[in-house]
Order: sequence, then structure tokens, then C-alpha cells
Amino acid sequence: MESTGALISSTVLEPRLGPVRQTYARTGDFPSLTRAFTDISHVARDAGLLIRTPWFYAFVGLLITLGFGGAVTGFVLLGHSWFQLLIAGGLGVLFTQVAFLSHEAAHRQILASGPANDRLARLLGNGVVGMSYSWWSTKHTRHHANPNRVGRDPDIEIDTISFLDEDAATARGIRRLITRRQGWLFFPLLTLEGLNLHLLSVRHLSGREHIKGRWVELGLLAARFAVFVVPVFVFLPPGMAFAFFGVQVAVFGVYMGASFAPNHKGMPVIARDAKLDFFSKQVRTSRNIGGGWWATWLMGGLNYQIEHHLFPSMPRPHLARAREIVLDQCRTLDVPYVETSLWRSYGIVIAYLNRVGLAARDPFECPIVAAHRPS
Repeated sequence: MESTGALISSTVLEPRLGPVRQTYARTGDFPSLTRAFTDISHVARDAGLLIRTPWFYAFVGLLITLGFGGAVTGFVLLGHSWFQLLIAGGLGVLFTQVAFLSHEAAHRQILASGPANDRLARLLGNGVVGMSYSWWSTKHTRHHANPNRVGRDPDIEIDTISFLDEDAATARGIRRLITRRQGWLFFPLLTLEGLNLHLLSVRHLSGREHIKGRWVELGLLAARFAVFVVPVFVFLPPGMAFAFFGVQVAVFGVYMGASFAPNHKGMPVIARDAKLDFFSKQVRTSRNIGGGWWATWLMGGLNYQIEHHLFPSMPRPHLARAREIVLDQCRTLDVPYVETSLWRSYGIVIAYLNRVGLAARDPFECPIVAAHRPS
């Protein structure tokens, strides 16, 4: 592990998992590497890695369309059968794959112009996935600007799950019970995340603040409801219809959460007033997932999280080549480049969340407090 004068909280070591959390403060910040990103960006541009790849996304879109066609065919042929739940699970996977495409369009990875990408992202996000593009875009832009920075990254703000010790310590009631074992409960809770995303989108679009394209997004959500939800309750018995919908949103939530969680959870958390260069900030707070092409398909390119944060507009097929460039730069500058397996990353996330959850326990239950209690 790299040494730094900025370490203000002890590094927590979990058996076989390695460091799961570091917090950096203003004094002794990350080394100044102001030219690091400029250098690799020139190399990436000269190598053509920022050029759009419409052929690739057309192929992905075709596969997903065929998948939806197969799901609809299976839905019609199966009729009133509990095997419909297999179709529901398949739809959860397909919706997540569409969400990946919407994410890439929002980052200007697919089409040539910004407005065209925005329209595509909104169509896919609202009209197919059922998630507000304007809500997600605002939140995700803040995350990219300040990943894992306290008070600035919405992805580590307090929710059902606490990602910071100070947030866990404020937990009360049911949330406290959850927080105390939140690492083990993380994946079960993801079964509700799909429904949560739908509800957050509706609440966002129903608010009073100005939202560009509000009525377009609401119209797309309504159309999506009519196409993907209403037929389920029209053609299936009520109990089977609710089970179908529940399985679909549960698979969607777990797949989404399992794809995004390994990227930053358990990586260094940056103090609110820290001064960092762009390269260090993005590399040190991100984690890649190994596995090559299968991981890229499974996670929609999010397995190359470091490269995605450095080059948000880089198309998915070019991220593997960008990895070589970034890894070489990190070795040259002695900047830690974290990459691990998918299953190991889940272990790190669970261990990290469980450690944070200790702050929600009673003092006599918390081993950290007990270890420092005067004798």
C-alpha cells in the first residue's frame, strides 16, 4: 500500500480482502500529478480511442431487441404458467442492459452529437428502463466530478445503506438495525432497488423544481408503463402478475446494484476540502474488475471503471486498450491501480459496509470502541 501523510483514519484490514477503506485529508494530499492526465489523453486521442463505434452499439442494440422479441414470444406461448417468472427474470436482465446503453449515450459514447445522445439516453432511460434521465444525469454528473468525496458525491450520501462512519452513527430505529448488519443485507436489499429507482424517478418529475423536458419524460414513463406493465396484469391472473412484476424489478435491481457497487465502494474516501489532481482523484477512488470480454458484456463496460472515469466519452470497445495506457502511466508515476475479480470485489464491498456499520452498534458491542476503552 502506498504511504501518505494524508491518512487520517486507520486502514482496516479484513482477512484475505486487503484494505477496505482509507480517508484522505487536506494535509499531505495526493502527489501533484497535473500533467498525468494530459499526457495519457494525448496518447488515447492519437490512438483513435475516442472515436465513436456506432457499429458496435448497433450490434448490441440488435441483440437486446432480439432478446425482447424472444421474451414477448415466450410470454405469449407460456400463458398462465409459473414458468412466466423465467421471462420476468430475463426482462430484468434486458432492462439492465438497456440501462447500460442509456448510461453510455448520456456520456456521449454512442452518437456523434451531444443533443442526439441526450435524446437517445432519455428514450432508453425513460421509455424502456423506466428511470428518469434528468434525475439520473444530474446525480451521475456530480458523482463523476467528485467520486467518493465527502459531501459532494451523491453515491455515498446517507440512504438505507450508510457508506461513512459518521452517517452510520446517526442511524436510529429500523435503519439502525439494518446498518448494524448492512454488509450482509446489501445484496438482499438490492431486490428493492429497482422499485426504488422507479419511485424516485416519478417523485423527481412530480416535484416543483424546473426540469427540462419534464413532460417528455413523463410521457415516456407512461408509455413504458402501458407497454411493459399493463399487459402483465391484463393477460395473467393477479397473483401471477404481481409475482411476475416483483421478479422483474428484483432482478433489475440486483443486476444494477451488482454492476455499480464494485466500482467505488471500499475505495479511498476523500475529505470534503481535499486538494487533488484529476488523475489521482479518478484512479485512486475507482476499482476495475478483471475478466476481459465477458466482464465487459456482463457489466456494460463498467468493469473498466478507472478508464471510464478518466475518459467518460470513450466507447465501450476501446476501454480495454485504454487500460494498457493508464496502467503504464500508473506504474511510471507509482499511482496504485486497483483491479480485482468480480467475486473478490463483492467480498470487499461487504466487508467495508460491515465495518462502517460498526458505528451504529451500542458502544459495548463495538470492538473498535472496546479496544480503546480505558481499563
